[in-house]
Parts: sequence; C-alpha cells; structure tokens
Amino acid sequence: MTAETIHIEFQVEGGNFSRAGYPSSEVKKRLKQLNVDGSVIKRTVVALYEAEVNIVAHAYRGLISVDIDEHKILIRLTDEGPGIPDIKKAMEIGYSTATPEVREMGFGAGMGLSNMNSNADRLEITSKVGQGTTVEIVNFFHK
Repeated sequence: MTAETIHIEFQVEGGNFSRAGYPSSEVKKRLKQLNVDGSVIKRTVVALYEAEVNIVAHAYRGLISVDIDEHKILIRLTDEGPGIPDIKKAMEIGYSTATPEVREMGFGAGMGLSNMNSNADRLEITSKVGQGTTVEIVNFFHK
C-alpha cells in the first residue's frame, strides 16, 4: 500500500437506479489494483453499495467521497434528502421507509443500514430531518 492518500468522488442522483452500483464497482476496481485483501474489498463494497442505494432511493442527490491510505478506507456519503427521523429505528433489520415503487424494483427491504453496520469496522450516521444524512464508513486493512 502506498503512503499517499487516494481520493475519489462520485456524484449520485436521487432516483437514478440505472447508475446505482457504479461507485462501488469503481472502488472495487481501485482496491483490487492496490492488492487489498479480498475480504476487506468485499466488506467495503457491500457497505458502500448499500449506502449509495439509500441515496438513490431516498435522497434528491448526494456525494460519495472515498479516501484510501495505507491503513484504511474512509467513505463519506452526504446527501440532500428527507433525513432519518429515528436512526436507531432505521438500523433495525426489516425497517424500511422505501416507497412502493422502490420496493417493486427490488430495493427497500430494510437491510441497508444493518448490512452497512455488519460490513464496516466503524459506521457513523448523522441526520437532520428535512436536510439530509451523512454516513461515514471506515474499514481498516490491519486489525
């Protein structure tokens, strides 16, 4: 792993499910190029995919910022959207506020936040109702 930090950003458009998965796919490619351990790649990509789908499903727009250094992967997702009124409740497996249209597309099963949590070494979620949500995911290379 290099001593310099690699920084990647992605703009995410709310409602654009055809692009959901692009950021996580690009991060996966970059991590493979850096010879990151496969289990770290898998956990990181699962957590990132769940987070980006939440932006697409719930927000108007968002920004994904990924920083990779010699110790960790730090992913920060910020969105402009309705926010999460009760983060603790939203973390419950099966709890979802997805619209019927989103559910018809196969999303919104209420597993996103819990999947992020189980695939992150550190997960922090802050939200303001009516403004948006920030999710920070950290995975370390060495435990």
